Amino acid sequence: MSTRPLTLAEMATEVLNTADGAAKVALSRRHAAAWVEARKQDPCVIEIGTATPPLHPARPEKPELLSPRDVPKRKPGSEAGRIALLHAVAHIELNAVDLHWDIIARFSHVPLPVGFFDDWVKAADEESKHFGLMCDCLESLGSHYGALPAHRGMWKAAEDTVDDLMGRLAVVPMVLEARGLDVTPGMIKIFKQAKLTQAVEALEVIYAEEVSHVAYGSKWFYFLCGRDNLDPKGVFHALVKKYFHSSLKPPFNEEKRADAGIPPDFYWPLAETVKPLSGI
Repeated sequence: MSTRPLTLAEMATEVLNTADGAAKVALSRRHAAAWVEARKQDPCVIEIGTATPPLHPARPEKPELLSPRDVPKRKPGSEAGRIALLHAVAHIELNAVDLHWDIIARFSHVPLPVGFFDDWVKAADEESKHFGLMCDCLESLGSHYGALPAHRGMWKAAEDTVDDLMGRLAVVPMVLEARGLDVTPGMIKIFKQAKLTQAVEALEVIYAEEVSHVAYGSKWFYFLCGRDNLDPKGVFHALVKKYFHSSLKPPFNEEKRADAGIPPDFYWPLAETVKPLSGI
């Protein structure tokens, strides 16, 4: 008796339902590799399918999740501050793993080219690698993921856009992940000054690959706008104002944002109209 292989949406949901961070990213990487291998066959032996993903992904018992305003602030020039910074990045990367699998499972019913799913599987796989890199850096400094509290606000964008694919693309890759392009060079500088080569190299990998993740967001946002004959800039502004409830915080990495397909007239007007962003 043969067992039906999991669909891609079911694979995504399985990752979302895995609580332990190490187990989550290991499963993520296995499912990504299986999808890539299946896509080499004609026809693809894994269907996209549909599934019912959880509203909130499973999470490990640690770290304790706090309101962003309650997460302790540490000076990045100290060893404790550098550990806290690496821990924060690890937390972002683990959330990104779930965000990318969630967009696959949550919107697998939407008629889309298979390339949409290829892109987000690749992004989820790379975010899984990034989480591992950050965990290795933390361990090299005598710490680990879960040793410090983290903020619980990162999943709000997913909750708010649970039934709006264009909103999800606008807010997650084109706002939240684009923010990473703005702040990562400064983080790299901090670890260079501390002569922590492992962290520098890991952050440089993340910085290079995050450009592609933002680009996937803008690519499919433009695709959906084009399909419905909509003005991308106007739609982007409306969706960010609807779902983000804040402004974008300069300075902006205009070069990398342009590489990812986001021109200045998308984000500068949003920086000028409402309160400054407290930080991501």
